[in-house]
Amino acid sequence: MTGTNFLNTPDGRLGWADYFLNEGYTLYIVDQPSRGRSPWQQNIDGVQSAFDTFTIESRFTATQFHNLWPQASLHTQWPGNGSIGDPIFDAFFTSTVPSLNNETETAMKVKAAGSALLDKIGGHVILLTHSQSGPHGWNLGDARPSQIKAIIALEPSGPPFVNAIFPPFTPAREFGITDIPIRYSPPVTSPDQVARIAVSSIPGFTCFQQRSPPRKLTNLAKIPVLMITSESSYHSIYDNCTAQYLIQAGVSVDHVHLENIGIHGNGHMMFMERNGLQIAGVVHDWIKTVK
Repeated sequence: MTGTNFLNTPDGRLGWADYFLNEGYTLYIVDQPSRGRSPWQQNIDGVQSAFDTFTIESRFTATQFHNLWPQASLHTQWPGNGSIGDPIFDAFFTSTVPSLNNETETAMKVKAAGSALLDKIGGHVILLTHSQSGPHGWNLGDARPSQIKAIIALEPSGPPFVNAIFPPFTPAREFGITDIPIRYSPPVTSPDQVARIAVSSIPGFTCFQQRSPPRKLTNLAKIPVLMITSESSYHSIYDNCTAQYLIQAGVSVDHVHLENIGIHGNGHMMFMERNGLQIAGVVHDWIKTVK
């Protein structure tokens, strides 16, 4: 997917870009290298893959009909029925594009390009990420801590160290929350030095934290973080684990579960859903509290 997700909604309503522009923000809506407006280059960039309609329906837009995790049945906010043949779903699906298969390659490219963009913008940026781009936010916060005022992470990829919910449960984010090195104190030179321990486990998900005493994420600890998790998303199972990993490493995290503030029925694509502007208001209110 690309930055078009934030321009408007697939059923034609105003999106988060309009909302935050109306609130006076200057926006930079970016596409990751090798994707969208930053196109893939043959013989330079790696192998790509794309989501099929079943993956998007079952994980994002019609989870209540597939019930791949317990909370999936709570999903009510997607406009339309979320399935192929519905014009709103079809409009959304046509906006999806292939992306790089290799998360390490992606992370390195985003860190280089994103850091260059932050240098060009200057000042203090509020960085908003969603899903797969979540770890890129941690990498950019680590690379440019003095230039990022806050990070807003909408259901960032997780949990630490091992994928969850959807088999196979393969190792991932070998530095805890990122696929590439990030600054810890004491420093680490290899991922094996980030000692981990399983603190809880259920079918399809094991939560790992650092062994005590934990290493600190010294650069990220300088940046306040807002993490938002929806009621019905698969992230509702493991985002607490990601948030606790950050907190254990010294990062200030406000983790908001939407159902705890009276916002119900949302899934992973919350900003596109029928009450998406209400959630934008939650983000805006939090930003106003950041010094």
